[in-house]
Formats: sequence, C-alpha cells, structure tokens
Amino acid sequence: MSKQKQSKLLNKKDFIAYFLVAGTGAVVQLVSGSILRNQFDLTYGASVSYGYIISFFVGFTLTKMFAFDARNSNQTRREMVKFMMVAAGSWGVTWFFAVASLSFVNQMLGERTFTLPVLQKSINPNELGCQIVGMGFSFIFNYIMHKTFTFRSTGFYNRLKAFIR
Repeated sequence: MSKQKQSKLLNKKDFIAYFLVAGTGAVVQLVSGSILRNQFDLTYGASVSYGYIISFFVGFTLTKMFAFDARNSNQTRREMVKFMMVAAGSWGVTWFFAVASLSFVNQMLGERTFTLPVLQKSINPNELGCQIVGMGFSFIFNYIMHKTFTFRSTGFYNRLKAFIR
C-alpha cells in the first residue's frame, strides 16, 4: 500500500470522529443487549445480536452525519445499502469474537457474576469484557470498510443497479 493511500485511510480527523460515533453506538449496543438479556432471559449470543441490530440505526445516522462528513452527499440510499452490507459482515465479526472469547475466558477463569446493590442486578464481567472484545474487532473492520467502501464512491452501487435491471 502506498504511503498516500495509507495516510488517507488513517486520516486522524476521520478516525477520531469515527471513534466517538462508534463509541456512542457501542454504548447503545451494550445497554440494549444487557437490558434484553436480563429482561427476556436471552442467550448471550442472542443479546449480542439484538444489541447490534438496535445500534445499527444509531450508527448509520451518526456515521453519515459526523464521521465521514457525508451528510450532503445526496447518496443516502446508496450509502445505506453499502452500510447494511458492511453491517452484516461486522455483525459476524462482533458475534464471533464475543462468543469465541467468552468460551475461552469461561474455560480459563470459570463463569463469574456479581450483583450491583444499586440496581440489584447480576453482572457477568466475562460477558461484558468479551462483548467489548468483539466490538473492538468490529470497530477495526467497520472503520476500514466504511472509509474505503460505504462513504466513498466506488462505482459498485451503479454496477449493481445496472446488473439488477
């Protein structure tokens, strides 16, 4: 990869903006997944998936508006299709690394829980930590794909429309 292409990919302004936007999505994902896990007695994998789906809608809006300065691109439909394609891959990355790391951690350390007296809810730090691991790998995948594919005109959408017609 040439130095010019590398510097465009690792643009500090875009990276910091994306980190803040992704952080908001991560909070939405963690909170919604935890609430669903506790209220509906979902499996860990299902709560990770549902939390991801809920945060998807927040993520697209914030990413388009703030992270890659694409709010005036007049390509929202194209970007949404591409965003959903990247999100499908990202969900797989998030789910795989969260579930796989939880299995590993539980085998190494055993399952642990503690109760927060204020909320009177049990917290599993292994699950929380492993979900953050999955989200970390997803963050890297998302940043690269959104920067180089979703919010960049690659001609893919036009070729896809021509193929479908």
